[in-house]
Amino acid sequence: MRKMLLSLLLLVSLVGSLALEDLEGKALVFPEASDTAHARLNVTIQQPLSSFTLCLRYLTEIKRTQTLFSYASKRTDNEIALDRYDLGYQLYTQGLTYADFKVPEILTSNSLGEHVCVSWESATGLAELWVNWRPLVRKSLQKGHSVMAEGSIVLGQDQDNVGGGFNINDCFVGEITDVYMWDRVLCPDEVVHAFHNHPLPGYLINWRSLSYSIKGYTKPALLSACRTG
Repeated sequence: MRKMLLSLLLLVSLVGSLALEDLEGKALVFPEASDTAHARLNVTIQQPLSSFTLCLRYLTEIKRTQTLFSYASKRTDNEIALDRYDLGYQLYTQGLTYADFKVPEILTSNSLGEHVCVSWESATGLAELWVNWRPLVRKSLQKGHSVMAEGSIVLGQDQDNVGGGFNINDCFVGEITDVYMWDRVLCPDEVVHAFHNHPLPGYLINWRSLSYSIKGYTKPALLSACRTG
């Protein structure tokens, strides 16, 4: 009987951890630097990606390099990684190769938060980044490659191996919200819709219907000033 009850409790716990939650109007808060605090998204990318667009909104006061989004696979810890640093953003795909986007100060609004979308497609190797729906100069990145399926997705930490290997010097401190991802390159009008948080079809990651788990000093909370649109 005792073993049966323990098994039932474990099953209930597992089901609860995989439940979908609507995070509209909420942010994940990372209040201090840590080598443990992170959010793991229970999302499985079923097929290799030949293109993608990732959008999210964040608020931070930190100027050093911080990892916003990390997708690691058994092939490499940087299948997709998006870092913010004092001059702009770096998008990594399939390893150590990255595109560096310098952001003019006029496009940023860190007092209220920044909305960033980044896209990439294999056929052309073009990577593009928008800050508060305004596009930056496109860059070349890993033409002909693809993003491996069935990896681990983490917010707020840089994975140096699948699901771990965190370094406090790379961690994010602040708030992250409105995380969405698609297996295609959004057109400019769709980026504007994403900025204003309007629904778009074909999500790989949907902030309004998300299963996730949090570790360390991280918590979901109602939005403060993180929404600009």
